[in-house]
This record gives sequence, structure tokens and C-alpha cells, in this order.
Amino acid sequence: MGIKYEFSMSNNWGKGRPVITGLIPFTTAETSGLKLHDIIIAIDGVDTENLKPNEIMDLLNPSNKDGVILTVKNISSPSREVMLKKECKASNAITEDQLATAFAMYSLETNSERDFVCPFKTTVTTHPIDFSRFKTFAFFPIDENNSKLETTINSYIEKALTQKGLTVDINKPDLMVQTFYFFDKNPNYKGLSQKAVKDTAFRYDSEKGIMTLLPFWDASTAESNAEYLLQFGFRLIDQRDVQGRILWECEANELLGAPYRVDEYARIHVPLMCMQYPYVKYARNVKYLITQKKYNYTGLGFDIDHMNVIANIDEKSPAYEAGLRVGSTIEKINGQKMKYSAETFTSAYKNFISGTMPLRDAKTIFTDANGFNRCMFWDTFNYPKIAEAFQNPQNLTAFSYLYYYAPYINASGNNICTFTLKNGKENIDLNIHPAIRQSVTVEIK
Repeated sequence: MGIKYEFSMSNNWGKGRPVITGLIPFTTAETSGLKLHDIIIAIDGVDTENLKPNEIMDLLNPSNKDGVILTVKNISSPSREVMLKKECKASNAITEDQLATAFAMYSLETNSERDFVCPFKTTVTTHPIDFSRFKTFAFFPIDENNSKLETTINSYIEKALTQKGLTVDINKPDLMVQTFYFFDKNPNYKGLSQKAVKDTAFRYDSEKGIMTLLPFWDASTAESNAEYLLQFGFRLIDQRDVQGRILWECEANELLGAPYRVDEYARIHVPLMCMQYPYVKYARNVKYLITQKKYNYTGLGFDIDHMNVIANIDEKSPAYEAGLRVGSTIEKINGQKMKYSAETFTSAYKNFISGTMPLRDAKTIFTDANGFNRCMFWDTFNYPKIAEAFQNPQNLTAFSYLYYYAPYINASGNNICTFTLKNGKENIDLNIHPAIRQSVTVEIK
């Protein structure tokens, strides 16, 4: 159905009930209107409080229904019903979304899973208060000596909180937002060790949609290795029930090897900090997973046991409209043969990646979420050689059609894929205009 959830242990958000922690792109869950951190109150009218995990799974996947009605709530909505439809596919079908992950190293420029840790300390009130009761917020007066900086910081916080469903009310707010920050040279700095040099941090910049390298040392690095110190945080203070009570606070303390602007830190990190409001998963050192995908979607599902056979096809998809059907046998895709097992394709993929490593740009190296530390983009100067490698029939690169839009695979720029089908004793070519599916998901692991 496209949702990820976990049972809440929080006294402030849905304790004992399932809380949605992820929505899979291009599924009915994403288009249904569900939101991250929605609390599932009921499933088809059955209250979820204190149900067992297997009972929740049975309710979400009824054998005699095409979908279920979820009753959910969040900050902006006390209760609403959402219809969540099943997405039925053949059990032996591997989808293009799954294949895009399996063959991601064909196009790391557009497909990758990366993780990182932010040294956030998140604190919530010990009182069992339902955060959904707090709907509005305002900011404490800014320091006139730093008005430009604080106005900028507040704008980032306001944007993040309104995306959570809160609204600004300067007259009678439920919450007051208080910020704090510090940046200066480290008085205890004793010089940079070799270990610290290797610990610069990649973080996700949601505004630019990229992973970016920042001059922050790993949290395990000794403070004396950092030439600069940066502290940034903000807290949400109760104005509704017990004035002055801190309900939620997130603070970051960073070790730096170079100067860095506080407003720039806020721009990148406020959205990440707010991912733990109202549902807090980590008190310290929050772990994030960034999944970036861009691939050609035709609507096909391939038989995992016979990769050249169509096991599933989405109705009204590009492949369906072109005339492909379940059971059709695909001889070739863009001239590359398909009559191989999944194991053979996987082995050839690994050999291809190993053999083409010299064609990658070493300056772009990074470690992916699976721990592979030699991920690199293709070297732009080598695009012609890379395209030749993809066209080489010995490399079994039929599934590179998923990235046929990319210049390092198809220099023509014409994103039309040719599927050669077996039709009795003859072969026929069908040209398919795929739709490009693109998504970025940011999750707390």
C-alpha cells in the first residue's frame, strides 16, 4: 500500500498506535492525502490502540477488500478518513522501481541511497501532553543587534513549522519559538589531527535537492581538533496550558574546521531538525536516509524467474498503451538481449561496474547507505567511452533502458526505448515513450 509505520512509544504523539514514518513515492499512499507522522486512529472502524503488530497487518491487508479506510489525525486535523487502495501485482514480478535500485550504479548521478547523522540533541517535556492540541505559534522579539540574522533564521523555522500544520498567530499563540546560537573560535583548539581531516560531513540540502559537503567533524572527534565551534537550536515553549514550560527543543553542537555562517546552518538544518516534531525517535544523533530516484517508467513488471517475460503491467501505462501485455516475451531492449536469468544479469552488472571504474570521476566519490565506499559519478570527459560500454552486448545492459534519458547512456537525447517482442517465428519492434519518474525521500532511519 506504500506506507511505512511504527508503533509509537511517545507520551506526546500517538502512544500505543501506529504512526506513519514514510510514504513510498508513486503509490496510492502518497496520492491518498496521508501525511508523515499521521497517527492511525482506526482501520475500517477498528480502534488501533494497543493492537498487536500482526493484528495491524491483517487489518491493513484484508483478503476480501480492495482497500481500507484509515482514520488518522495530525496537528492540522483532529480526525479525517483516508481511503487507501491495494496495489495488486503478481508475486513473481519485479518492478521498474525495484530494478532502478538494483541497477543504481548505472546512473549514480540520479539514483542513490545515502545516509548521514546529525549531532542533534532533542528533548521533550516529561509531561504526557498531546502535541496535537498546539496549533499556533509566534516568535519571541528578536535581538535588534542581530535583526537581519534572526529574521532570516525565523523565516526558516516558520516555513518548517507551517509545513507541519502549525499556523502563525502573533496575538494568542499556543507556542512561542525561542532560538539560540553561538559561533566562535575554539579556545581549546590544539591543532588538526589526520583523523579529523577525513571526517568532513555530507548533509542533505533540501532547498537545493543535493547532498553537500560541509566542514563539520564527526561527533566522535575530540573537541580539541576543531578550530571552530557552532551551536544552534530552538525550543517550543507552552503558552496555552502552562506558560513558560518547554515542550520540545532541538540543539546542535558542531565541531568545525573552517568558518561557517549561522544563517546558512539554519537554512540546511532547520528542516532536518523539524523532522522530529511532533514525533521524536532519537534523543541524540539523528540518523537520516536520503533516497534519490530518477528512472524511465513504462509500467512493466518482469518475471523474476524468467526476466524476458512480462509478469505484470500497469493499465494505461506507456507499455500498455504500446501494446505489451502480461505473458509477452521480450527478446531485446534497445538492442540488448533479455534471455538471461536474474543471477546472470546481476553477475554481468557487477563485472560491468568493476570494469568501468576507471571511467568515473574520483573527485565525486562518496559512500552509499549500504557502505559501498567507491560510489562515483561518471567522468563527463569519458561519456563516449561509457556509452560504448553500455552498447557492448557482452555487458548485458538491457536494464540500462531505465536511464536511457542520460547522455552517458544515450548520446542522442532521444528517450524512446525499443522493445523487441517475440511474435511466433518473427520479432516485432515496439517504440515506447517512457515517463520519467523522479523522487527524493528523506527519512529518519
